[in-house]
Amino acid sequence: MASIVASITNDEAMAIAALLHDVVEDTEISIDEVNSVFGSDVAHLVEGLTKIDSIRDIELISSSSNEKLVVSALSFRKMLLASTEDVRVLVVKLCDRLHNMLTLDALSEQKQQRIAEETLVVYAPIAHRLGISFLKNILEDLSFSYLFKEEKQNIDNYFESHYHAIEMRLSEFKELINKILIQNGFCEEDFEILSRVKHKYSIYLKMQRKGVGIEEVLDLLAVRILTTDAVKCYNILGLIHLNFQPLSSRFKDYIAVPKDNGYKTIHTTVFYNAAIIEVQIRTYEMHNTAELGVAAHWKYKNGGNNNIKLDWLNNLGYQNESVEDFYDLIKNDLYSEDISVFSPKGKVYTLPRGAVVLDFAYAVHTEVGDNAKAALVNKTKTSLLAELQNGDIVKIELSDKPITRCSWIDAVKTSKAKTNMKHMCNARVKDIDLKSSVNILATAMNLNNSRVEEWFEESNCEKRAMIPVDIDHFHEVINKYISEIRQNSRFKGFLSKHRFKLRQFNLRDLEIYSTSHISDVVFDYCCHPKNGDEVMAFLEKGKAHVHHKMCKTAIKKVEAKEPMVFVRWEKTNTYNYNMIVSLHSGVGTLAEFLNFLAKLKIDINLIELGKNKSESTKFCEIGFESKEADINALRVKIEQKIKVIHLIRTDDAYK
Repeated sequence: MASIVASITNDEAMAIAALLHDVVEDTEISIDEVNSVFGSDVAHLVEGLTKIDSIRDIELISSSSNEKLVVSALSFRKMLLASTEDVRVLVVKLCDRLHNMLTLDALSEQKQQRIAEETLVVYAPIAHRLGISFLKNILEDLSFSYLFKEEKQNIDNYFESHYHAIEMRLSEFKELINKILIQNGFCEEDFEILSRVKHKYSIYLKMQRKGVGIEEVLDLLAVRILTTDAVKCYNILGLIHLNFQPLSSRFKDYIAVPKDNGYKTIHTTVFYNAAIIEVQIRTYEMHNTAELGVAAHWKYKNGGNNNIKLDWLNNLGYQNESVEDFYDLIKNDLYSEDISVFSPKGKVYTLPRGAVVLDFAYAVHTEVGDNAKAALVNKTKTSLLAELQNGDIVKIELSDKPITRCSWIDAVKTSKAKTNMKHMCNARVKDIDLKSSVNILATAMNLNNSRVEEWFEESNCEKRAMIPVDIDHFHEVINKYISEIRQNSRFKGFLSKHRFKLRQFNLRDLEIYSTSHISDVVFDYCCHPKNGDEVMAFLEKGKAHVHHKMCKTAIKKVEAKEPMVFVRWEKTNTYNYNMIVSLHSGVGTLAEFLNFLAKLKIDINLIELGKNKSESTKFCEIGFESKEADINALRVKIEQKIKVIHLIRTDDAYK
């Protein structure tokens, strides 16, 4: 492990920390002793490594989530928290993991699978984010060989059977480039041409994503041209494009617009003798950065630098999320490919592929995201949810005050946007709950709202925002009020608990608690909330009128102090499905089918008809909720009536 560390950096403290990384955990030596013998820099690194290793199985017991997800998320969170002070801790840990992977064949098959999986999910993406490509590639390929043995063998077999043809093609192409550069004034010492075959896990991923065989992977073969300065990179690019037909869609200039992790290289892809070859052009210094990432640029003065940080590491503002939410958030930040987007003044922002305009607004600044009301992309008026493309120029128009957009949280891609939008929504919901609590208690106790507000202040009721969401707390508050009023001699014998007993009413998948009778539930047309949404209910003529908590009409009713009752969804599991059916044309056919689904107690959220039209058949796409967890049983029921072409559980990709 120490040898691997020493091969990528001249930092002595890192190599010593690599030798000592298990000492504090596995022996009786303390961190103070490490400090006194080896100095504070080494002790600081060893302490960071010890924190990462201190994860214990007991932390996983309480969670009912998928175990793999929790293990990965917890270990990743540990690594981030331990390394925000000094990113060198992460690099030493990555070298430790590489050594683990190189000796993995000594362990049982079960351990091999677990460690390889964690390496692929957690460690390789971190190496990628730090820009240490050689570590990333080795970690991925080693994990690949344990997790996908058959697929790895198929790729190996292809290269064995095509080895000579590949070598000859690359050799010919290199000689031709060499000749072109020499003829155009380059000296032999000005450049070096390297050839490579795409690493195996990367080939496998491309085959999976594109649904193609290995022979159809476009950038299977590549040459890398190293030269002395950036201007020569562009001279070489010109000569390559003048002599070989380029694929313009596969050209990327990371020298002009570097990646977040410091990566700089020109990528282009050209045709050569019925083959397609990727050409990468970079300087020797850029090559060093690409292979070693942050390790290539560390400067150590005055006994080391403990404050090396990376922007992407510092921007991970979600350490306080639950493990499941945390893991969900890091996936986009960690695994996705990047695009570069510009402000009108030319400042570059790196975002994950698939990011929308609102992600860009939050990348600029939290306040810009919160107050964004409109946008121009390439000088054209565009929706804040429009997907951005590489090279777009984005201008954000701001409103005078923050805009809450709770329904957009799933539409944005970056953790920064999601976290800040969630924070705004939670604050808005809490404010609504505070106001609703007065109305709900006043209605239940048949009191004037001002009297309830006065009592809240007098009794210092800290958790009053819990009244609309926690029925047990609501009961406690009623009992507390009755108890305090009874202590006042004037009201003795006047109040009885019986008069204010909350009764439960179960209507239309909702639980309603009220001291007066509830005959029915009405979903108002202004927002019509669906199962699982945050809801509140107003009491009108013995009926509970249910609204979404964010409904503007409902908020006006809350502020007008209209009578309210406690409401929540019944605790029954519902599952989200997406279905495509073949629907024959005819009057009333759709209505008849929807009536059939209603009898199966299917709640429809989305319907789209006629995407692909023919003379007699239309394809109808339906998004719906059902209490049926068994997808096969559900399909059998639906197919009694109609032909199902496609049916999936959208809340569980594996089912």
